[in-house]
Amino acid sequence: MKGDRMKSLKFALLMSALTVFTFTASGCGEGASTTVETTTTKIHKEGDRHEHTDARVVDDHSGWWCNEHGVPEKVCALCSSKVAADFQKKGDWCKEHDRPDSQCFKCHPELEAKFAAQYEAKYGKQPPTPEG
Repeated sequence: MKGDRMKSLKFALLMSALTVFTFTASGCGEGASTTVETTTTKIHKEGDRHEHTDARVVDDHSGWWCNEHGVPEKVCALCSSKVAADFQKKGDWCKEHDRPDSQCFKCHPELEAKFAAQYEAKYGKQPPTPEG
């Protein structure tokens, strides 16, 4: 009985992960992403040992927009060390937050709206909320 329940749980987790992957991989091309799955084995208080599958979407940097940082990919200094070096050479760098000052939403929150407007102009909708 317990073995059947574990098989059913594993099957349900696998199907969920495949569904997430299918929708992510087939997206509409607005911002490409990749699903990364990790499996961890956990032992709970009761001694019940089973696996957990976690799926998360990671930006693969091939699209026009960096979902993670909220700027066009070609100017994302947090994803590209070459782009970062170019900004540093120009003196456009926030040392406190280790990013271009012209992209530092922490020091200049109004800049987020500026970049969001670029996304809206291209796609006609609000961009995904950048992380951190």
